[in-house]
Amino acid sequence: MALDASDEDLMARVAQGDVFAYTAIVQRHVPAVYRAAQRMLHDRYEAEDVAQESFARLWQSAPQWKASGGGLPAWLRRVCTNLCLDRLRLRGRWSGDEPPEMVDPAIPADRLIEQGQVEDVIEASLRALSGNHRAAIVLTYYEGYPNKAAAEALQMDIKAFESLLHRARQKLGSMLSLEGVAPGDLELLA
Repeated sequence: MALDASDEDLMARVAQGDVFAYTAIVQRHVPAVYRAAQRMLHDRYEAEDVAQESFARLWQSAPQWKASGGGLPAWLRRVCTNLCLDRLRLRGRWSGDEPPEMVDPAIPADRLIEQGQVEDVIEASLRALSGNHRAAIVLTYYEGYPNKAAAEALQMDIKAFESLLHRARQKLGSMLSLEGVAPGDLELLA
């Protein structure tokens, strides 16, 4: 049997019960059907079942099958999609899984403590900065001013402000580092 035979030729042979033609179709199209099912169901075992069922239906429908539209790949996608949707509907009604554990949306106490400690170190370090450095950090990071607006508030030109902000970040960074606050610790504040 030629591996380059068209899907229509192979289906005509499958309609007559040709197992070799059926095997060629399965080998040609099972990867796409499985991938689609896997993406829809997020369960490889169910995806395998859907792929198997899709090709079982192909075998059963072969005598009546007519090439139309997107041909065999489109027909297989439609069957696969419908089988997946059926499974998803059943999952919603008859889920055998345990109900999901309710997660407390509150921030855990240990994280609150760590967050408070980091905030205290940052506040102490900010207080230790010079007035201009502190103003540059506060206007930019706490108040969310764009550099141009912060420069205007400090009555500076933009280049001078950006230089000031750079020095302020370096100074604050070295102060935080001396206090044992690593860059990853700042993620606690997010």
